[in-house]
Amino acid sequence: MEFIKLSLEEELAVVTIDRPKSLNALNSQVYREIIATLRQVEAMDQVKVVILTGAGEKAFAAGADIAQMVHEDAVAGRRLSGLCHEAANLLESMRQVTIAAVNGFALGGGCELTLACDLRIAADHARFALPEVTLGIIPGGGGTQRLARIIGVGRAKELIFTGDQIDAQEAYRLGLANHVVPRDELMETCRALGKKIASRASYAVFLAKTAINSSQEIDLKNGAEREKDLLGLAFATRDKQEGMEAFLARRPPRFQDF
Repeated sequence: MEFIKLSLEEELAVVTIDRPKSLNALNSQVYREIIATLRQVEAMDQVKVVILTGAGEKAFAAGADIAQMVHEDAVAGRRLSGLCHEAANLLESMRQVTIAAVNGFALGGGCELTLACDLRIAADHARFALPEVTLGIIPGGGGTQRLARIIGVGRAKELIFTGDQIDAQEAYRLGLANHVVPRDELMETCRALGKKIASRASYAVFLAKTAINSSQEIDLKNGAEREKDLLGLAFATRDKQEGMEAFLARRPPRFQDF
């Protein structure tokens, strides 16, 4: 990989977008490398949590590479959007929990990648925006869909219609960021959270992730039916037996289903 670095740390995988000279701008090659790396990681049973971040201290990813887009026509634009969506959909649906470690600017496609992650931890200097309308286009990697689901339709429309940036504290106030931490504590905070999640029953966490994600697509009645089905699956696992026996025996559980 030229622009993506993968570091394996026991049950954690750290995926780094590595184009710091261009503020980790996202072009077709970068998206393809993100997709390939996420697929590689998803097949690793030992990995429970994926942390996605950007190289350097200035940017998580400062959006799509405008130098590429300026010369592209409608067909190429839609093709690029397809890559954006494929990367985002993997982050959203993969069996591992995904955490965005937002270490600076998360603009455009970069913001959309954070929206697709399960959790977003922002450094105190982070900034978020979907500024596509200032370039004569619209968000093309799920921004018009996921932002409204996270912060509400009215606030999402304002941010997308104006293209304005918001800082980390405002992102936290809106519910876009789960936590805001000093920049020099960002990765350690993400690792600590990742290790806590990894200590839980990973298949159960995946089932819960599946249930929560499906709640965004269906009504409450059908969502409840889906939850019952997924709970039934959990009851069929070794981890269910181990977790409950460990609880009754007052000992730490040894989960292994994932």
